[in-house]
Amino acid sequence: MKKINFEQIIIREKITSHGGGVEIDLTSLGYPNKAMTAYQNYLGGGMLGRVVSDCNCSDWKNIPKLQNISIQLREYYFNLTNPEEGWESQRFSQNQLLPVSAY
Repeated sequence: MKKINFEQIIIREKITSHGGGVEIDLTSLGYPNKAMTAYQNYLGGGMLGRVVSDCNCSDWKNIPKLQNISIQLREYYFNLTNPEEGWESQRFSQNQLLPVSAY
């Protein structure tokens, strides 16, 4: 699957130092009236958790195309929130090893 330009299909976006998320409209990707989100929770101590995603398509985790969109969206959101340089920077693959929440 080719790289998706998410800027054109963003419904909502909220990015803070304590987490946030981005929601996209899946209509142009073949799923009318459906949406997907990528979000990140605050773990405490200045750390954000793993970027995860969710979708309002039933059984979306078993649909390869939606899984691919999910991975791309999580990485897109990660790149918005993670500095490229400095002590706090990390790779997307490292982020995906973190817990989702502290609770």
